[in-house]
Amino acid sequence: MTESAATAPSAAPPPVVLQQSPLASFHHAHGGHMVPFSGWELPLYYTSILAEHDAVRTGVGLFDVSHMGIVTVDGATAPALLSRRTTANVARLVPGQCRYTFLLEATGWIVDDLLITRLDTGGAEGPRFLAVPNAARAGRIVEMLRQHRRPDTTIAQHNGKVAILAVQGPKASETLERVFGWSLAGLGNYRGRWFPADRGGDVPVEGADGLLFPHALGRAVFVSRTGYTGEAGFELFVAAARAPAVAEALVTAGVVPCGLGARNTLRLEKGYLLSGQDFDRDRTPLEAGQDRFVEFDHPFVGDEALQKQKTEGNFVRLVGLSVTTPGAIPRHGTPIRSGADLVGTVASGGLSPTLHKGIALAFLPPALAAVGQSLTLDLRGASVPAEVVRLPFLASGAARRDYTLPPT
Repeated sequence: MTESAATAPSAAPPPVVLQQSPLASFHHAHGGHMVPFSGWELPLYYTSILAEHDAVRTGVGLFDVSHMGIVTVDGATAPALLSRRTTANVARLVPGQCRYTFLLEATGWIVDDLLITRLDTGGAEGPRFLAVPNAARAGRIVEMLRQHRRPDTTIAQHNGKVAILAVQGPKASETLERVFGWSLAGLGNYRGRWFPADRGGDVPVEGADGLLFPHALGRAVFVSRTGYTGEAGFELFVAAARAPAVAEALVTAGVVPCGLGARNTLRLEKGYLLSGQDFDRDRTPLEAGQDRFVEFDHPFVGDEALQKQKTEGNFVRLVGLSVTTPGAIPRHGTPIRSGADLVGTVASGGLSPTLHKGIALAFLPPALAAVGQSLTLDLRGASVPAEVVRLPFLASGAARRDYTLPPT
C-alpha cells in the first residue's frame, strides 16, 4: 500500500553541524569531554570540574574561548557607533584600553554583554576596535552594528581565523613570562598590548602591514589583561594555525587545561552574569547590579529607559543566595518562596567548590533583596532554607589562599 504525504513518516531533521574551534585537535588529544555549546563543540571538562576549578583558584588554568565573537569595528565614526550602541562612552577609550559594557534594546533590556578594546595607537591610521560578544549573540550583534554604521566604518567577524586562549589564575603572569619571554608587569587590568609570537622575535612595526588585527597575528599575539574567572589572568588572541602549538607550550609548562564546567563555577562564585541565562532580553543592567558599567555621560540606545528606571527605583535586584543544607544544590529555574508566596526563580545556581555549599543568583523584589533576608527554595519536593548574601560570594585575598578541595 502506498502511503500518502499525510501518513508518511516525516523525514528526520538534518543533524546539527557544530562549529569547530581552532583548538579542536588539542581538546581531543588531551581527553576533553566534548559537548555542544552555543553552536560549537567545546570541552565540558578534561579530568574533573573540581580539579580544574582548583587549578585556576590556586595555580593557572587554560580555557579555549575561541567561540566568543571576534569582531573588529574600524573607521572614523567607529567610536560614535560603539558609544551609541553600548553603555560605554567608547569615544573616550585610549589606545590599548578595554571596557566591559552592555548592548541594549530601547527598553533598556540587555541584548548582550561584551568587551570592547581600542586597538589603534592613536596615530593617523584612524580608530580601530575589537569587540568580543558572547557566542550565541555574536551574529546578532554584528548585524545590529551594521544597521547603524556609516559608510566609513568597516565591521568584520574573524572567528575561525583567530583563537582566544584565556590563561587564568594567580600564576598566570609568571607562567606566560617564563614560556614566551614577555614582560607583563606594565600591562594593567583591562589593558591590551601586542607581544611577539616567537620568543626573541619582534612585534610588527606600525603601518599598513604592521599592527593590524588580525593580519599581525602571524608575527604577534594580542594580549589583554582580562578574563571571567575572578582571578588574575590574560586572554591571548592568536592566529588559528598557531593556537594548538601555543596551548601545548602552556600545558608543557604546567598550565591545566580547563573546560566549560569550571568556567561556570568560577564565574558564579564571583557573581558574574551568564548571557542567555541570567539575562535574555528581560533584564536591565540596573536590575543586574551593573550600574558601574553604565555611563550616562553620553547618549546610547536604552538610556532613556534606564534613566526612568533609576529615577523610579522600584525594580527587581540581582542578589546572591546561600544554601547551607548539605547536598542541596540550586539550579536554573529553581522556585524561590517567601513564606507560601512564589517570589522568583533561580537564574544561575550550583555547588561552590570553594565554599563547599550551594549558591545561586536570583532577581528579587526590593523588599526581599536585603542581605540577611530568609527565603526557601523548592528542591526536589523539599523546602530548603536560603539566605540573601552580599555579592560576590567569593572575595579576593584570604578567601583564595585558604581554599582547599573538599575531601573525596
